[in-house]
Amino acid sequence: MSTRKQLKSLAEARRGLIVPGAFNALSAKVVEDLGFKAIYITGAGVTNMWFGMPDQGFMGLAEIADHTARIRDAVELPLIVDIDTGFGNAVNVRNTIRVVERAGADAVQIEDQTFPKRCGHFSGKDVAPVEEMVSKIKAAVDARQDGDFQIIARTDARATQGFEAAVERAMRFAEAGADILFVEATENADEVRQLTRRLALPQVMNVVIGGKTPALDGDELGSLGFGIVLYANAALQGAVLGMQRSLRSLKERKRLDEDPAIVVPFAERQRLVDKPFYDALERRYAY
Repeated sequence: MSTRKQLKSLAEARRGLIVPGAFNALSAKVVEDLGFKAIYITGAGVTNMWFGMPDQGFMGLAEIADHTARIRDAVELPLIVDIDTGFGNAVNVRNTIRVVERAGADAVQIEDQTFPKRCGHFSGKDVAPVEEMVSKIKAAVDARQDGDFQIIARTDARATQGFEAAVERAMRFAEAGADILFVEATENADEVRQLTRRLALPQVMNVVIGGKTPALDGDELGSLGFGIVLYANAALQGAVLGMQRSLRSLKERKRLDEDPAIVVPFAERQRLVDKPFYDALERRYAY
């Protein structure tokens, strides 16, 4: 089964599939190594880790396409790619879909914010007219080359127009041809529970550690019927903590030993980047 068919089947099962975010090829390999079934290529993570900047629209199509291609080469899991607002109008969205599909994406997440977009759990964001987002979804559906390539339509209207407006927008997105719906930054458990009762398509629930949405566990979200439970930046936050811990220890002690409580062992790092595979290739092609 292709990775696109895999992802479609997993989302349609509505069992709360937990999908961690990856911000580069190595983080994607860690996700795969731990046995997760899909990966989310996070725009916030790429912006934070690649540029050292906040998630406020600084990432462009070239950056996310490049990361997608590199991650596609590194792992075999289905890839969901964050394309922010699509990098322009509906015509630009058509080009964006063609670029990221060729790069190896199996699905994209497109949102209805105005440019420059912000993290869904930041204040100060706004949403574009619903008709603009509908036209982008239609363009995305028309542009995809593979019918199993999934279009995930996200609305950020909960923060600016209220929960009912967000649900109404999601319904419009479904009518426009979206495959999966994503109502971002719900603010209480009752809103979370209403979503799967009121919206017919498979849905994403985004669990942002420290964000606005209550952190219900994957089993509960699966029992409610969510297709995907997104932990977009759990790996990023864990990686930052790991860097701070190891470098703080180095600064304080002026040395750093191979302590598995502080750093991953040298051998484990080589395993994750497939050094034995490349050693075997060198032996195979030696002359």
